[in-house]
Amino acid sequence: MELEDHYTNRSGWLRAAVLGANDGILSTTSLAIGIAAASTTREPIVLAAVAGLVAGALSMAAGEYVSVSSQSDLEVADLSREKMELAETPELELQELAKIYEHRGLDENLAMQVAIQLTAHDALGAHAKDELGINDITQAKPMQAAFASAASFTIGGLLPLLVSIFAPIKLMVIYQYGFAILFLALSAIMAAKAGGSNRRKAVLRICFWGTAAMLMTAAVGYLFGVKTT
Repeated sequence: MELEDHYTNRSGWLRAAVLGANDGILSTTSLAIGIAAASTTREPIVLAAVAGLVAGALSMAAGEYVSVSSQSDLEVADLSREKMELAETPELELQELAKIYEHRGLDENLAMQVAIQLTAHDALGAHAKDELGINDITQAKPMQAAFASAASFTIGGLLPLLVSIFAPIKLMVIYQYGFAILFLALSAIMAAKAGGSNRRKAVLRICFWGTAAMLMTAAVGYLFGVKTT
């Protein structure tokens, strides 16, 4: 019988993919809006969108890789220490594992039996999961996170770039905002569906903060930018 495909099984790549897509849409759109508010020509807007897309994708990949690698290093260090403790003080580690199961509701005898059997099967695996909270689902995967972030940012950033290329220049700010809200809402719906969460709440959340970000960058463009022709 196959194991159920729980939503938590997707937590590793889903978080990075959602963050990357939303950031690609929002940051690239905000940048384009800020430049559009200070320019009457298309070239600076397109250039800003391209630069923002490339820089953002590389930054997301690097940031995710470094961040998740740090988490992976901590996990490796904890596992190494646990392995050493299992070799040096196996009885103490067995007692420790049994106490964990007692705190979860097993009686003392059953907890010890479970600890003995799991230790015989895979001592380090048992301690990794039940003492350290490390398992195959939550274990840090730096390359997976970096690739998911960069790819999703690129996909998200391409959408406002296309708007920068094809939208009427006089209504660029309005078009960028309108399409960005649409793209963000669709992204939130897909993420909520994949993660099994409330779609309406996800859409309202991203659209609210997205609007705030775009209003701020538009204000910067209008207030501090010098109109170029």
